[in-house]
Amino acid sequence: MNMLDDMLPAVEPALKIPARPQDVNMYGDIFGGWLMSQVDLAGAMRAIERSRGRVATRAVSDFQFLRPVKVGDMVLAYADVEHVGRTSLSIGVHVYVERRTPPDFDAVVQKVAEARLVYVAMNSDGSARTVPPP
Repeated sequence: MNMLDDMLPAVEPALKIPARPQDVNMYGDIFGGWLMSQVDLAGAMRAIERSRGRVATRAVSDFQFLRPVKVGDMVLAYADVEHVGRTSLSIGVHVYVERRTPPDFDAVVQKVAEARLVYVAMNSDGSARTVPPP
């Protein structure tokens, strides 16, 4: 990881949510499963936008936890469409935190996770459908 990894992308995040006390393990770090859930939501939102409809998570092809997330961190997930197949979409998700600590509360940005997920476009009956052109 290099210093450029700790700079927020110049686009709106797909998801922005605070890390709360009810989401921690016994050591005070946010549960990995909670963060994975947020990543899936961010990826699904981008897949829904691109496929113009319902999607289902097919696979998590890669997930890396880079740093712990702490209570009070603002979690920002950025999702990009990396590949579109006939019925599926591969989405890359990059997760950052804005951490504000006393005494000045200036934001420190850190990249905390990244993942690749595959979603399948679905019809209302749950069958796969073709992803429309952009």
